Amino acid sequence: MKISIFGLGYVGAVSCACFAKLGHQIVGVDINEQKVNLIKNGKSPIIEKDLDEYIYEGIQTRKIDATTHVNDAIARTDISIVCVGTPSQINGNINLSYIYKVCNEIAEALKHKNSFHTIVIRSTVVPGTIQQCVQIIEDISGKVHGQDFGVASNPEFLREGTAIEDFWHPPYTVIGTTCPKSEKQLIELYKDIDAPFFTLKPEESEMIKYANNNFHAVKITFANEIGNICKELGVDGHKVMEVVSSDYKLNLSPYYMKPGFAFGGSCLPKDVRGLNYKAKMLDVKVPMLNSLLPSNEYQIQRGLQLVYNTGKRKIGILGFAFKAGTDDLRESPVVELIETLMGKGYELSLYDSNILLSKLMGKNKDYLTGHIPHITKVLKGSIEEVVKESEVIILGNKSPDFAEALKNIQKDKTVIDLVRIDHESVTKDNYVGICW
Repeated sequence: MKISIFGLGYVGAVSCACFAKLGHQIVGVDINEQKVNLIKNGKSPIIEKDLDEYIYEGIQTRKIDATTHVNDAIARTDISIVCVGTPSQINGNINLSYIYKVCNEIAEALKHKNSFHTIVIRSTVVPGTIQQCVQIIEDISGKVHGQDFGVASNPEFLREGTAIEDFWHPPYTVIGTTCPKSEKQLIELYKDIDAPFFTLKPEESEMIKYANNNFHAVKITFANEIGNICKELGVDGHKVMEVVSSDYKLNLSPYYMKPGFAFGGSCLPKDVRGLNYKAKMLDVKVPMLNSLLPSNEYQIQRGLQLVYNTGKRKIGILGFAFKAGTDDLRESPVVELIETLMGKGYELSLYDSNILLSKLMGKNKDYLTGHIPHITKVLKGSIEEVVKESEVIILGNKSPDFAEALKNIQKDKTVIDLVRIDHESVTKDNYVGICW
């Protein structure tokens, strides 16, 4: 393929070299003549293992060229990959001016081009940037997205020092576009890269890099805070985290990586409080660990706000044990939501088959009658009874019975899903997901 790459910094230079190595015809584009001249002379503009050799080989085989002229680059290529910087502003906002400037220049060049052209944003950008780029290019070029050109998000996952290795072996390749022709081109472009391939909506693709990097920051901070506590206790933090990291069933797995409602139960809240208290006694600051319970409480308040937003007063709740398949109500966040709504005068109807059983026998009988007897007064005997009496239905856990009931709830009743009982559902019409 014929590819122009805008921005010959870290990502751009590596992309030039590796795409050329794959046999594509590359034109590097930059306003910095020194970078362009270095590339044209077979030299890397940055220090990175093996990059000099790759670029030299690309120049020798005539697979790589470089220019400062946008019109020339667009005329000679079918795909443009934008790799310019997106630095932080003082307030933390991302400066997208370089992205938009390149889109302006590409749009001007597209006025004089009759063939289809794909523009790929490889830089890290906030969700919504692709849509803005489409608008800019349409306004300036007079061409139509999906017909004359396409724009796609394609975040990179390159680490300094191992960038070439990361190019060949990324964790996955992500493409986000609404243009089928561009999507087809990019699938072909990456066909020789051995990695899982995901095609997403542009906004989902744009969010991936931010989610990844913030998760990395969370893991580093978590390990440091655990390590600091361990140090004060005379414990080897590396040994502890080595064992923690060996758990691929829960710790390093998708199991807890599903946005939804607050955590609860007999273990997590208790142990978070316990470790925070121990750190306090040791005079060790653990700001991230300290933030866990307030963040969890915010998720409960977010669920309540979804109810308040409906303006309706008759609320049905299906499932309020802290997770499906149990009758454990200890620190159930749905119970906290129920008690708040009851305190505000809402009319509630509740159903949970496991709690009905616990009302008659079992370990939670004393808890139900001794701690939350007011809740037992609004328990109903069936899902149908709750649905019939309610204007708003809240799904509190993933009981299979609730998934089936969801299909039959009338459109005049609002459904608030705290657990994503149906993975394909997103907020639309009378259905509201807490994080989707």
